[in-house]
Amino acid sequence: MIHISLKSVFTPVCTFGITLLFTAQAYAFEALPEKAPVPKDNPMTPEKITLGQQLFFDPRLSSDGTVSCNSCHNVMGSGTDNRPVSAGVAGQNGGRSAPTVWNAAFLTAQFWDGRAATLEDQAKGPILNPIEMGMPHKELAVKRIESIPGYASQFKKVFGGDTPVTYDNIAKAIATYERTLITPNSPFDRYLKGDKKALSKTAAKGMKLVESIGCTTCHSGANFAGPTDLPTGQGFFQKFPVYPGSQYDAKYNLTKDPGRFEVTKDNADKNVWRVPTWRNISLTAPYFHNGSVETLDEAVKVMAKTQLNKELKNDEVTAIVAFLNSLTGEFPKQAMPRIPDLSNTSFVTMSDIKN
Repeated sequence: MIHISLKSVFTPVCTFGITLLFTAQAYAFEALPEKAPVPKDNPMTPEKITLGQQLFFDPRLSSDGTVSCNSCHNVMGSGTDNRPVSAGVAGQNGGRSAPTVWNAAFLTAQFWDGRAATLEDQAKGPILNPIEMGMPHKELAVKRIESIPGYASQFKKVFGGDTPVTYDNIAKAIATYERTLITPNSPFDRYLKGDKKALSKTAAKGMKLVESIGCTTCHSGANFAGPTDLPTGQGFFQKFPVYPGSQYDAKYNLTKDPGRFEVTKDNADKNVWRVPTWRNISLTAPYFHNGSVETLDEAVKVMAKTQLNKELKNDEVTAIVAFLNSLTGEFPKQAMPRIPDLSNTSFVTMSDIKN
């Protein structure tokens, strides 16, 4: 066990089998950077961003041509689909709520259970998931994309080489576009930078409350999803609920999904989850991994009881929600891209749709 002694009160956080004891004071209250970190093996270029955006919006990456990345992570809005769980190919429902793609570039692990280390890794998952986009194998996804002349020429220009259309390069392009999805300059960010009128009195009270009662032990850093200096792939995780047995466990089925245990098969990881961002949280209802809580007010009450064993007063809930509302940033304008056409034929058949 590693102890990082920064304050007298700690909350245990399980991260990849190592229990780290972090505190609120060390990492809370950082402004969101305007640019995300970029991996050395996937540099950003305007052409790659354009290609990635086209792929992000293109439903032809799904088996029946109905689901795109944007279907579940709508960048025209909150970066989610605002459903309890997302609908995939053939109308199938997934098992978890879609996390927002906005500011996901600042996370050091992706998915609710942290099973993907990078945006590139994450982009590969839904395409092959039988419930989400339903491609039976990556070779079919590559074949579809390279059979479209417009894509073939773009991949050649962006990646070069004899075989530029690869599954890895599809993921690299999508991840590059996703690294542009940043929402800086929220009222909270402006407050931190010196505009003391950016927060209302109620929101300022809420800011003090989330620190004093212990929320920022986990929801810290610039993205309010844990320390910003963790290495890529080392997620920031927490048990949920920390204090089981409240009325909320059964009401919202909080413990039905074993969470990270499905990845590690370690009993210590049962009901352990990657700490989600608070950025733009007012827009991403319903809440939690199963989308079971409809309102932010109720989510705050649930978190206080299950994670801190505290019963909040109504005025405290109001103040915390006001603070959370102040974390809504400025969204860069998104324009629907023109995707390359396939002339005189189709590769989505009736059998694809029926199956």
